[in-house]
Amino acid sequence: MSDFLVPDHSVEETLTSFRDNNKSVHAPRILMLYGSLRAESYSKKATQEAARVLQSFGAEVKIYDPTGLPVFDRENYQHEKVKELHELALWSEGMVWCSPELHGNLTSVIKNQIDWIPLSLGAVRPTQGRTLAVMQVSGGSQSFNAVNSLRILGRWMRMFTIPNQSSVAMAWKEFNDDGSMKDSDYRDRIVDVMEELFRMTLLLRDQKDFLGHRFSEHKDDYQEKIKSSLYGRSIE
Repeated sequence: MSDFLVPDHSVEETLTSFRDNNKSVHAPRILMLYGSLRAESYSKKATQEAARVLQSFGAEVKIYDPTGLPVFDRENYQHEKVKELHELALWSEGMVWCSPELHGNLTSVIKNQIDWIPLSLGAVRPTQGRTLAVMQVSGGSQSFNAVNSLRILGRWMRMFTIPNQSSVAMAWKEFNDDGSMKDSDYRDRIVDVMEELFRMTLLLRDQKDFLGHRFSEHKDDYQEKIKSSLYGRSIE
């Protein structure tokens, strides 16, 4: 099993600063999705490796198992797997999406999970303002098609997708028999990505409502204020 990093002094100092300023100090809550149902799933192995890294930094991590999730049809919202996914999305403060590359793009398994997460559940938004890290695994040479598509989806879901990302080429060579990842530049990149996600989640989670505010959704509330501002101003 690979050795893991622990939160360094700068993270501990940041949490102390947050505590002194009445900001959240609980472990960042990260939901992780992977994009394959087969037993020997390298996207699942990469996700589990990333989860261990996040936990070493101090995050609380939950990995969703997509087995049994129905194909998205806008009807089966009471299905137990759909409700489980919704509850985890609402619980989360950040997410990790990891897909194999299939036919030059992401898989239906990961897309189906994302499709089942709505932009809103009543007055609550399960994705808006949350942080997101994207990863992919490939059977052949390195590619970025899947992560690029995941970025588009993250933007559409109004998430803050971090700049760094991971793409593991020839993933079948990169894991030990126990499922852990071999020491390599690919694993180092996953550590980098998870560290960035962890830190960005700490910084942004208390600002979710502020950063997700949109004028168009509050236009009626501001109408009188806007009129007062416009017509109460002298024109020279």
